[in-house]
Amino acid sequence: MIIFVDADGCPVVNIAIDVAKEYGIKIIVVKNYAVELDNPYAEIVSVDISRDSADYYIANRINNTDILITQDYGLAAMGLTKGAYCINQNGYLITDKNIGDMLTIRHVNATLRRKKKIYTKFKKRNPEADGRFEKGLRNLIEHINSLT
Repeated sequence: MIIFVDADGCPVVNIAIDVAKEYGIKIIVVKNYAVELDNPYAEIVSVDISRDSADYYIANRINNTDILITQDYGLAAMGLTKGAYCINQNGYLITDKNIGDMLTIRHVNATLRRKKKIYTKFKKRNPEADGRFEKGLRNLIEHINSLT
């Protein structure tokens, strides 16, 4: 098992690294070269700043039983096709059963933004959201470990 983190815009990178270290799991953090990040435990991979570079890097390397942490539902869909477990920054599991709805909502929102009908305003991150993510990641790791 390897944990892959799509680190571009990811607010839980350090939490993921701490949990991976606690469980002794290899973690690969993929970011574009404009993002500054340093951690001695994690393998940090810098990719080109062009659109989807981190996504393609991860999609080409992830395998079944790996964990993918991402906010990008397109990348999550690619991870799911490889048999990976996917979780977002809020600790919500992305599965074969819910990815279709998530991609549909993403498409509708993108269409509305292009037509300038709505604009997304993200709420400020809070400690409760970080706690939900950490709990969700720990539960996922425990679940995977129970299967082996």
